[in-house]
Amino acid sequence: MFKSKWRRLALSAGAVVLAAGLMAGCSQGSATNPGGSSTPTGDVTVRFMNFSSNGGHEADLQTIITAFEAANPGIKIAPETVAYADYAAKLQTAVSGGTAADVFELEYASFANYAAAGALADITGIDTAAYAPSLVTAYQSGGKQYGLPESFSNVVLFYNKDLFDAAGVSYPTADWTWADEKAAAEKLTDKAKGIWGDYQPVSYYEFYKTIAQSGGSFLTADGTATAFNNAAGKQAVEWIAGKPGTVMPTEADGAGTPDFDTTLFTSGKLAMWHTGIWMFSAVASAAPGLNWDIAVEPGNTTKASALFSNAVAISAKSAVQDAAKKWLSFYTASQVTIDTRLASSWELPPVADKAKLAKYLTINPPASRQAVFDSLDKVALAPVMVQSSQIQDIVNSELTAVAAGRTSADAALQNMQKQIDPLLK
Repeated sequence: MFKSKWRRLALSAGAVVLAAGLMAGCSQGSATNPGGSSTPTGDVTVRFMNFSSNGGHEADLQTIITAFEAANPGIKIAPETVAYADYAAKLQTAVSGGTAADVFELEYASFANYAAAGALADITGIDTAAYAPSLVTAYQSGGKQYGLPESFSNVVLFYNKDLFDAAGVSYPTADWTWADEKAAAEKLTDKAKGIWGDYQPVSYYEFYKTIAQSGGSFLTADGTATAFNNAAGKQAVEWIAGKPGTVMPTEADGAGTPDFDTTLFTSGKLAMWHTGIWMFSAVASAAPGLNWDIAVEPGNTTKASALFSNAVAISAKSAVQDAAKKWLSFYTASQVTIDTRLASSWELPPVADKAKLAKYLTINPPASRQAVFDSLDKVALAPVMVQSSQIQDIVNSELTAVAAGRTSADAALQNMQKQIDPLLK
């Protein structure tokens, strides 16, 4: 978001483009600091631009803000919540133009580009003891800390227990493979009744994940070339693009439109759904009587669950960096934040103390929340690429063409490789 509102988007616009924009905007100051770089005296306002609270968690963000302001007299937080689909372009424009918020949200896949562009303040020395070490180091560059982990989430397999029961199909287990999922989806699909067995977005984010589930990788180890034009890549394309029209709706049916998959699942017309844990609260609220649960996503030759991590960073141009650091620490690791995130299923806080996450397992639905943590045993992280947005568009276009029957998996892989490899040089 990386959702029926998939929270998946390339926030990275390219370090070269950003760097050029930063140079052009050096004399412009920012909205927080129109003319200089000194820290204001007296009350200060920290502008905070984010996407993750959009679409259902705005009140949760306000809860955290209210608690922070009570604990930090003289500092006010001014949130700017942007729809996920608009966030990448708006952030790039703001950073390049020198008008970025004091603090802004970043996804893991785009962090490196903004750090390389000089857009982020160096916060080395900030207390990181509360966070999972692997998440802390993910937001370092050149040995310096440029952001704090904000949250993490992953993708699991949602399923409708009543539809499984009606079709006489056993519930998904952690041992399921693609073959098991396919067999179940075929039995569960009843087009005459408008019931579909499966839903998995035909997208770049599913592609790199399913390549990993077949034992392959999207890029070579050094990240300089594609590594998917092979058997693992072909299996991934055929798995994703082979579902529309057979066990899941097509674009003509509405697949891919905003909230289509959410509505399908919450209305009891979808048996299995590949989506993120951030949808727990939305499903529970929209369909309180729905009998549903989750399982670890099936793999092909191995497991590989999509893991997403978000961070918050301070703009290098912010005039209120001391206050911004206090907000960063509170927003990411305070007890108020932990409690708020767990209560609302707003992703998971990045804290190292597992005892603080124990409450998460007691919240129902879904009953099998342990699958969220089991999915972390084998994960697939989004490839970090400077031209991520352009590459995603290429992959999405080719996958869509295969799903529509306009091209073959082999041809799509060749077209992807031909277009993407030059962008990685």
